Amino acid sequence: MKTPNPRRTKALVALVALAAALVALALPSPADAQRRDHLTAEEVELIRDNQELDKRTAVFIKAAERRLLAVTDPPAAAKLSEKDKDKWGEVKGSRAEMFYDLSRILEEAVVNVDDAAARNPESPLLRKSLYTLSQAAGKFLPLLAPLRDSTQEGPERDHLERAIETAQEIVEAAKTHSVTAEDLKTKPSGKKGN
Repeated sequence: MKTPNPRRTKALVALVALAAALVALALPSPADAQRRDHLTAEEVELIRDNQELDKRTAVFIKAAERRLLAVTDPPAAAKLSEKDKDKWGEVKGSRAEMFYDLSRILEEAVVNVDDAAARNPESPLLRKSLYTLSQAAGKFLPLLAPLRDSTQEGPERDHLERAIETAQEIVEAAKTHSVTAEDLKTKPSGKKGN
């Protein structure tokens, strides 16, 4: 295992803090938060069960993929939801609600990386998690951008734009910090929450 570069680690922590600040500015109003949970109860439990950052990130990615599939291919989403119902819960809601869920899931994934960076800025799982999250966000963007043409103004459009902006920020953060597939080879240290 190579020694972490202190400059790169500080830069990563600074970028994650900036992303968290942007997320805080984009958080929904209390009325939105009371209206809908962006994760199913089963997804929340999976996040609790997966304390290592890379595994939690994988749960957030799968949850986001499920919402995106619900918008882009509802029949496939219904089939997958039925198959995954016991483990992941049922994804349901309007198109606007799916965009809301997707934006909040991506934001929560960023906050999780930020929290881990604050606790342990030297954790090798930071780069690994940022890489996997950026790869997923990179796949989401070409599917989300064309949906602008068929999205109504108002909350539906706002939630879609928030999801796109957050995905773009994640991709840019990975580029800025030069995270690569090499970061996937990182082995967990055995410490929880890294």
